[in-house]
Amino acid sequence: MNLTDIHHLFAYDAWANALIFDCIELLSEEQYIRPLNSSFPNIRETLAHIVGVEWIWNRRLHGENPTEIPWWMRDASAPSLRAKLKEVADERQQFLASVEDLEMAIDYRDMAGNPFTQKLADILQHIVNHSTYHRGQLTTMIRQVGVTPPRTDFLVFARG
Repeated sequence: MNLTDIHHLFAYDAWANALIFDCIELLSEEQYIRPLNSSFPNIRETLAHIVGVEWIWNRRLHGENPTEIPWWMRDASAPSLRAKLKEVADERQQFLASVEDLEMAIDYRDMAGNPFTQKLADILQHIVNHSTYHRGQLTTMIRQVGVTPPRTDFLVFARG
């Protein structure tokens, strides 16, 4: 894994997130907050989780250790979450521009305060994988509210 690979993964992540946001922003408020069976109670909370976790990892990469979810995740509109995700992505790009060693150890604490040390490359791969996992859930949830979700497969992205 090298920095080119990491940038490619985050380009995929941004592409897939944009497709999901484009779809979700067309939903009615009722569809956006309709109770559904998944890891989170509805589309809004699942989308907020994706953005919130990317934000939390940015904080950790800057030596901070959040212990609670940020206030802006609560009852968030899709456009406000999209704007926040752009801020997060821009901050991550600045961070990645300064990275010289993907094997460097990152010390951080989880939300409960438990200490961990991970390689930077593993954390960065986790961020993209985490978002991909929950976009898969969103795909199912979008279908459950009667809408056709976008295709966000990596190979679709790679085909250009």
